[in-house]
This record gives sequence, C-alpha cells and structure tokens, in this order.
Amino acid sequence: MKKDIKIAVIGAGLAGCEAAWKAAESGICVRLYEMKPHRFSPAHKYRGFAELVCSNSLKAKRLQSAAGLLKQEMRILGSLILKCAESCAVPAGGALAVDRGKFSDSVTAAINSHPNIEVITGKEICSLDRLSEEYIIVAAGPLCADALADYIKKICGESSLSFYDAVSPIVTFGSIDFENAFFAARYGRGDADYINCPLDKDEYELFIDALRNAETAVLQDFEKRKFYEGCMPVEVLAKRGRDALRFGPMRPVGLSDPRTERRPWAVVQLRKENTEGDLYNLVGFQTNLKWAEQKRVFSLIPALKNAEYVRYGVMHRNTFINSPKLLDAHLRLKDHPNIMFAGQITGVEGYTESAATGILAGINAVRLVSGLSPFVPPRESMTGALAGYLCRGNNNFQPMGANMGLLPPMDEPVRSLMRGKEKRYEAFAQRAIQKLEELILDLLGN
Repeated sequence: MKKDIKIAVIGAGLAGCEAAWKAAESGICVRLYEMKPHRFSPAHKYRGFAELVCSNSLKAKRLQSAAGLLKQEMRILGSLILKCAESCAVPAGGALAVDRGKFSDSVTAAINSHPNIEVITGKEICSLDRLSEEYIIVAAGPLCADALADYIKKICGESSLSFYDAVSPIVTFGSIDFENAFFAARYGRGDADYINCPLDKDEYELFIDALRNAETAVLQDFEKRKFYEGCMPVEVLAKRGRDALRFGPMRPVGLSDPRTERRPWAVVQLRKENTEGDLYNLVGFQTNLKWAEQKRVFSLIPALKNAEYVRYGVMHRNTFINSPKLLDAHLRLKDHPNIMFAGQITGVEGYTESAATGILAGINAVRLVSGLSPFVPPRESMTGALAGYLCRGNNNFQPMGANMGLLPPMDEPVRSLMRGKEKRYEAFAQRAIQKLEELILDLLGN
C-alpha cells in the first residue's frame, strides 16, 4: 500500500475489525495487525478474523431489549460485524445467532478486500513504541498476549485487572435423545429454534449433587478467582444454592413439556451452532469441569445421556484495563492521547458491546487525524451509555454488558404515561435512536 497510513489497529477480533473498517470507509488508510496464524491465544483456534470464542449468539433482536437497541444503533453507525452476522445467521428464535465459521470467513473477506486496509498477519505486537502510525487502536481482546499486556501495564502505570471466563460445550444433533427433548421457544415467541431438555425434580436434584461435587480442571486457588457474573461457570453457580440454576440458565418459565403438558421442574436449552444444524451448544453452561467430568455429569440430563461432544467447555483468562482511571471520553489513554482502546479489554462485556466500542474508536481516530473534535454518542443511546460507563469513576470497576439500567431515566411526564416494561423499553429505544440520528445529522451538517 503506497498511501500514507495514519492509523494502526492491534487485533482482528470484533472490535479491531470494526475499527479498521470504519476508519477505512472514511477514506483513511489503516494497518491492521493480527498475530494469528503465527500465534493463537489459549481459546482461539480458527485462522479467520472475528472468531467467536464463547456463544455463537449476538443476543436478542427485539428493539425493546438492550441487545436489540445496541444492534440497531450499530447499524446506524455502519457496522460491518452486524452486516456479516445477518448474512450468516442460523435460526435462534428471537436472538441473532451465527454459523461461526461462515461469519469469520465473511468478516475476513471484507477486511482483506478493502483497498484502504493493509493487513499484516502472523505478527505479534509486543510494544507500541516502534509503530509509526499517528494513532494506535489497541483491540487486543480479553486474551491479550502476555508481552503486550506487560507493555500496557507499564505505560498505564498500574496493574491491569483480570478475571476468568468459561465457555459452553457443544454436542452433535444426532446424539440428542428426542424421547427426552423437544423444540420450543419460551412463551411461543418466534420460531421453535431451541431444543429443550427437561428434568423432573428427582432428575434435577441428582444432577445438582453431581455438579456440585464434580472435579474442576484447575483446583488450586479456585475460590480466589474472580468471575464475571454474566459468564459464571455453571458449577460455581450451582454451589450458591440448590435452586440457583432453576432461576438461572435452567429456568423452565414459558415452556411446556409435551409429554406432560406441564412446565418442567428445570430445562437445559440447546442452541444451534451452525447453518446445517448438526451442532448445538448448551446455553448458559459455561464450565471449568474436567472433560471427563463434563461427560459424566451432563449425561445425567436425560436428553444428553448419550451426547457426543465436539467441544468441551474450557476456561480462559480475560484481562481488562481500569478504564475509568485510564481513558478519556474518546477512549484514549489520558497520558498517551495517541493510544486508543476498543473491545473487551476496555471492560465492556459481550460481542456487540465489544464491536460497538470498535466502531467508536474507528470514528474517533478518523476525526482526530482530520483535526475534528471526537465523536461522543449521546448518553441516551446504548452506545453512549456504555462509553460513559467506561469513563466514569468507579472504585470497583467490573465488566459491563448492555442493559437498560445504564440509560438515563425518562422525563417524569413521560414516565407517568407508561405502563409495563415493554412500553418503557420501547420509549427508551425510540429516544436513543432519535438522539443518535440527530447527533449524526448535526455532525454531517458541520
């Protein structure tokens, strides 16, 4: 590439691809560094970009949900990730789930074919000191390589924070026992895309006892580890109380077992992993159990008694910086304003949340290169609320996903007219979209 390259992006995950794409679409030349295939993180296996490590779901599509609202805002901002995801979608009821391989291939092809993006693969960036670009966007992800993590720790002047995450097992469709399983969506909403594996009270109690006493892959200092609540290993959740799973990932609400025409005592849901529908993951069953223990314990779920596993659950390290202390409102390091951060390393949690910060970083890098004031999305939008969360002071900063609680309340006269959560969330969503579109129009006008 002969053009003058102004922006470097470190990492071709969801956030890095969004940042590179957004900057390139604005006419600025970008250099994207990705250490694969020279080196893979402990959780990554696929050679392509934007690899989904945990679930294959980008969560709810409904505009009246936090996840759905964030996706709509991302569409308004020109998201590459959502465009690719929607082209590789697999049936998942009211959620947007994708075929992992096809999704990664789609994103990789788009990035590699963009004339304003120079892709450098197989190169691990251990320091930012020798990079010549004016602005550097670090989107190294929550599995940031040790050398780069040490460099970040050095320039930040304080230790990075870390927590541990776990991913769910995947089983083959043909090994599921449909004498003890049925297709259905909760409350009949959308298509019946989930496979539901019901348990009666005795089956549930037997399963819980086995789960609570199963051997984990890493025993030393296990209790001292810090888990993000949204990705709590199922065995840790089970130890909080015998009914913890029945009110969590095994909740039976909105479902009726066709064998009894009654609500089951508990349910394990399986979600399609690929377009062909021959692979399904156990929804909410992130785990750190030893592989042999996973097979033994999960076989106590009647529908999975003969399940064939193509991937067992695994645990991996996640690292994030103390963003409220380190970043300004534009996702730049306060003490190093040419270095920006995006993705889960900032402390957002979730695929779309990570991608959204990549879009923001890409937009702001272009505006900074062009001498324009940075783009700060309105606080009434979900994108703005997440960005605001990263930049507010917090003595106990923890990863945060999109949720309606981040949004500022409606005006009192408007609140008094609303009855029910659905109407409130609809009002929040409409306000968010309006504010975001108004800001974009105002910037275009200037």
